[in-house]
Amino acid sequence: MLKRVFVAPDLGRVRLRFAARAVLGIGLAAVVCGLTGQSLAGAVTGGLAALLALFTVTDATVRGQAVTTALLPCVGLPVLAAAAELQDHAVARDLTFLAVVGAGVYARRWGPRGHSLGVFAFMTFFVAQFLHATTDQLPMLYAAVVLSVLTAATVRFGFWCYERRLPPTAVPAPTAARGLARVTTRQAVQATAGAGFALVVGQLVSGQRWYWAVGATWWIFVNTASRGETVVRGFRRVLGTVLGIALGLLVAVPVQGAPVPTAILVAACVFGIFYSAAVSYTWMMLSVTLMAELLYGLLGVLNPALLALRFTETGVGALGAVLAVLLVLPVTTHTTTDAWIQRALRCVHTCTAEAAARLAGSVTADPAGRVAELEQLLGRVRLSVAPLVHPLNPMLGRKRRARRVLALLDDCAREIRGLVAVAADPEASHDARLAAACWRVESAVEALTDGDASRLAATPTRAPAEPALAHLHGLEHALAELAEPLRARSGVPLVN
Repeated sequence: MLKRVFVAPDLGRVRLRFAARAVLGIGLAAVVCGLTGQSLAGAVTGGLAALLALFTVTDATVRGQAVTTALLPCVGLPVLAAAAELQDHAVARDLTFLAVVGAGVYARRWGPRGHSLGVFAFMTFFVAQFLHATTDQLPMLYAAVVLSVLTAATVRFGFWCYERRLPPTAVPAPTAARGLARVTTRQAVQATAGAGFALVVGQLVSGQRWYWAVGATWWIFVNTASRGETVVRGFRRVLGTVLGIALGLLVAVPVQGAPVPTAILVAACVFGIFYSAAVSYTWMMLSVTLMAELLYGLLGVLNPALLALRFTETGVGALGAVLAVLLVLPVTTHTTTDAWIQRALRCVHTCTAEAAARLAGSVTADPAGRVAELEQLLGRVRLSVAPLVHPLNPMLGRKRRARRVLALLDDCAREIRGLVAVAADPEASHDARLAAACWRVESAVEALTDGDASRLAATPTRAPAEPALAHLHGLEHALAELAEPLRARSGVPLVN
C-alpha cells in the first residue's frame, strides 16, 4: 500500500496540486469562519463544506465545475434545516435520513453533477448529527456553509485553477437503461436498504454515534457499480479505519485537542485524503479516520472507548452494505465487467478509425480526444475487475485470466497511443495498407464483442517497419490474444 500511494505515477503532478490546493482552500475557509466569529461547530461545518466543494466536484469543464459548486448550498441548506428541525423527532429524522440516502444515490444518473449534489446533501445531514445541530444554530451554520463554499470556490477558480491548463476530462456516457435495469436505480434501493440496516443496528450499538454506521454504508457505495466492487470497498474501508484508529491512539489521543498541533495534523490529514484518494481507498480512509479523531479531540470527547465504538459502527455499516448488494437487486461483477470491456473495445476501434482518417488527410478527425475517452473507460474496467484480482480472491483461475485481460487491454491502449502520435505528425503519409489493417481491427472488435472468437484472423508473425502499421499490427495481436482469457471457461467465465 505504501508503494501504491507514494510511488504511483503522478502525471503533471495533478494529485500533488489537488492535495495542496485542498489544504489551502480548507485552511482559508476555517480562518474565514474564525474571523467572522463562528463557533467551533460552525468552523467544523464550514471546513467540511469546503472539503466537499474541493473534493466531490468533478465536472468535465471548469465552467461546469463552477456551476456545480454554486449549486451546493442550494441543496445543502434545506437538508441542514430538515436535519436540525427533526433532531428531537427520532422516527421522522431516521426516515428523512434514509430518503436523503436514496435520493443522493439516485441522483448519480445525472453524471458528476448529480453525484456531487447527492454527496453534499448526505454529508450535510450527517454533520448535523455529528454536531447535534438545533434550529437556533441554523443562521450560524448557514453562514459557515456559504462563506466556506465561497472561499473554496475563490481558491479553486481564482487563485489556483490548474484545470484550465488541462484537457477536458472525458467522462464515459452512462449506459441507456430504464427502471431497475439501470444500475443507479438498483444502487439507490440497495443503499437505502443497507443504510436502514446500519441505522437500526447502529442505534442498538450506540444511541449517540449511530450515524457513523450510516456514513460507512453510504461511502462504501460511492464509485461502485457491482457487488464485487462494493464488497472490496467495504473491506478496504474497515482496514483503513482500523489503521486510522491505531494511529489515532498514538497521535490524536496524546494531543487531546491542543489547538496548534491539532490544526497541523488536520492539515496533514486533508493532504492525505486528497493525495491518496485516486490510488488507495485504504489510505484515504486512514486519513479520514485520523482527522475525525482529531476533531473529536477538539470537541473534548476523544478517548479509547470512542475509538472502539467507531470501529464497531464502521463494521456495522460495512455489513449493511455487503448484505444489501448480495441480497437486494444484486448487480453481478461479471455483468458490470463485461459491459465496460465491450465499451473499451468499441472505443479501441473508434480510436483506430479516427487515427486512420487523420493519416488519410482528414482535418476533422480527432484521435487524441478518443484516446482520453479510452483511458477513462480502461479506468472503469480496472475498477470493475478489481474484485477478481484482489489478493483475497480464492478463485486463482479467474484471477489469472482477469490479470491477463488487464495486461492485454493496456497493450491495446499503448498501441493506440503510439498510433495517434504517428497520426499527429503532419509529415505522416497515408499507406494503402492502413485501410486493410483498420478493417481487421474492426473485425476483431466485432468478433470479441459478439462472442464469436472463430472470426478472429491470425496476425502475421513479423511486424511491418512502418510506424503506423507496426502499431496496428501490435493492436491486432493484442485483440487476438484477448479471445482466450475473455471466453475461456475456468470454473465460472470472466464475463457473461
